[in-house]
Amino acid sequence: MSENMYVTKETFDKMREELHQMKSVDRPAASRAIAEAREKGDLKENAEYDSAKEAQGMLEAKIKQLEGMIANAKIVDTTTIDTSKVTILTKVTITNMATKKTVTYQLVGEKEADLKLGKISAASPIGKGLMGKVIGDVAEISAPNGMMKFKIEKITI
Repeated sequence: MSENMYVTKETFDKMREELHQMKSVDRPAASRAIAEAREKGDLKENAEYDSAKEAQGMLEAKIKQLEGMIANAKIVDTTTIDTSKVTILTKVTITNMATKKTVTYQLVGEKEADLKLGKISAASPIGKGLMGKVIGDVAEISAPNGMMKFKIEKITI
């Protein structure tokens, strides 16, 4: 994961807290579970031991992934965002030229994307298509169901 991941300070802090939790609480708990299962006898037929080892492996993979994300995270300061064009963390109001439906999305990093909250990833096809556009521009975005056109109506923070 060598790509930069753009996040707010709050998301970065949450990622660090999650990593700390995994390393200081979850990792020792996984080790204890393995030790307890090992004490129960023959490891060849010990499903509890196998399960504990598998859980530990999954935890270590999550820790490694999160460490990579933190290492590549770029914290974006919302007070310095330029709203003259669509950039990461801006809220953009767009109108679908075909349906005339208007929606507002905030462009965020992949870790923060949540469509229900109106947050889409800047790396998504729509996010990429909107980046750099200014009010009045029409973004043409290739989607699985064909070409979509969105007019940029408003850009805010």
